[in-house]
Parts: sequence; C-alpha cells; structure tokens
Amino acid sequence: MPDLKLKLSQARVSEEPEHYVKKTFSTAIFLTFGLLIIAFSFIKKPAILLFAPFIFFFAFFYFMRHVDIKIDKMKRQINQEIVFAGRFLIIELESGVPLYNAFVNLGRNYEVIGPFFNEIVEQVNLGTTMEEALNESITSTPSPELRKLMWQVLNSMRTGANVADSLNAVIDQIVRQQQIAVKEYGRKLNPIAMFYMMMAVIVPSLGTTVLIVLATFLGFAMPLPFLLVIALIVGFIQFMFFAMIKSARPPMEL
Repeated sequence: MPDLKLKLSQARVSEEPEHYVKKTFSTAIFLTFGLLIIAFSFIKKPAILLFAPFIFFFAFFYFMRHVDIKIDKMKRQINQEIVFAGRFLIIELESGVPLYNAFVNLGRNYEVIGPFFNEIVEQVNLGTTMEEALNESITSTPSPELRKLMWQVLNSMRTGANVADSLNAVIDQIVRQQQIAVKEYGRKLNPIAMFYMMMAVIVPSLGTTVLIVLATFLGFAMPLPFLLVIALIVGFIQFMFFAMIKSARPPMEL
C-alpha cells in the first residue's frame, strides 16, 4: 500500500501507516472471532471455522476502505464550498487585502475549506515561505478542485501575474464543470425516478392487493408477520433508492 501515507494525510488522520494497518488488522481479528462465536452459538458445527479467513479478509479490506470513504466525503464537502470560497478570495484580493490576510479571513469564514488555509497560515507563522506552505498543502489536499485553486495561486506568485485574474479563470472553469454535472444528474434522475415508481410504489402496492384478493378467494389467512416482512422489504428498497439518488447528486451548492 504505497499510497497509504498520502491517503492518511489527505484524510487528516494523524497516524503512521504502520500503526493504522496494525489497528485495522487487530479490529478485523476481533470482529472475526466475535462473529464466529455468535455463529457457533447458533449452528454449533466446527465446519463454520472454515469461514474465518473469508470473514477476516473481508473485514480487513472493508476497514481499510475507511480512509477512502473519508476522503470522498471531504471532497464532496469541499466541492460545496469551493466556488463561494474562491469568489470570497477574489473579492479580498481585488479589495487590496494581502494574500496572507486573505487566507486568514478565508479560514475564519468557511467551515470546510477554512482549515486547509489555516494550515497554510500556521506554517507561514512558523517561518515557512508562502510558496512552500502552498506546495505542501497542494500535496495533502483531497479535492482536485481545491488543488487547482491553490496551484493557480502558487503559479501566479511564481510568475508575478495577477492572482485575482488567474483565480477568476479557475472559478469559471469549476462552475462550468458543476453545471455539466448538474445536467448529467438531471438525465440520470429521470430513469431512476421511473424505476423507483415501478419497484417501490406500483409493484408492492398492486402485488400486496393481488395477494390479499387471492388469499380471500382461496380461504388463506394472510398472517401479520408476512405482511410486516413485505413492509420491511419495501422500506429497504425505498431506502436503497434514496441512498442511490443521494450518492448520485452532485456535491455543490449553486
């Protein structure tokens, strides 16, 4: 796992890769033994121990994915603020505020993006140059959009160009990308909504009605647990559809 150290840095997990792997390894072992003990108390067959390696590997790689999930969550949160934070930074610079003070104000006003710029400010306060601090922050930033913004600031500082003009071009590009993502989301939403109406509304309602009518004609009583199981299945299907729609939604606030 050569990129684990970078992923931990991007996820803001203050652990060494070796310690993180050991902790994940131990957690997977404890979970495996716990599940085997619970399963053995019900089944009581030694053959169930054959599933131990599969349970362990599944649990280990599942917990190792926690870093990737956290990075994806941070990306979505950053993308919700990136346009507003970028425009805030442009307004600050066009008003004559120095870049350092603009970073300080940005860190105070934005909950998600602010900590990244606060780290740059802290490094500058400790004696690091602004260019080096920006370079380190670009490496440890999980969002490609925020990385573009910081890289444009760094490139403008090195070339002596106007930072505000360069940021305007980057923000316009990000806005266009977000608009394209919104249009693609709209195209995806129509078939998902139609499939949802079929699988989560029409089929369960009509199917349950037909079952009740057939049970009445056949003289078969529909037990309450059976109806509750149907309700739970329909609820699970609806939950899966809502989760699918939420995950497909573009992470932005336009």
